Amino acid sequence: MTDTTRTPQQTAEYVRDGMFENDNASKGLGMRIVEVGPGQATLEMRVRTDMLNGHAICHGGFMATLADSTFAFACNSYNELTVASGFSIDFIAPAREGDVLTARCFEVSKAGRTGVYDTEITNQRGERVAIFRGRSYTAKGRPAVAA
Repeated sequence: MTDTTRTPQQTAEYVRDGMFENDNASKGLGMRIVEVGPGQATLEMRVRTDMLNGHAICHGGFMATLADSTFAFACNSYNELTVASGFSIDFIAPAREGDVLTARCFEVSKAGRTGVYDTEITNQRGERVAIFRGRSYTAKGRPAVAA
């Protein structure tokens, strides 16, 4: 089945499976893909002891990585090779050991080769811990996951 015979949802799921298979960073951090769709994705990650900084809270780099991985699945969901051209993140509240963080990413804008995606990270109580905005660049004509 090619991308022209798949529905947009089937394409997003195909890309999810193909990308995650080779995503050692996300798998190594224990991330789990909850949901994908055209221009959107949701991932979860439990905060482990080895993710804590000197203040006994989740190191911001791990939260940024969760958001960046979620952004990657969202912006590649059309099966066009897309990479980050930059991002910003604002930390709102600390995440602690044992917290289950959920990152939800949605496409804000996609025009030509560039896109903007917003990701909200919440804990298991639904409390917002970070907001991430990613900017993407698409390499036209190259699939994210080969057929």
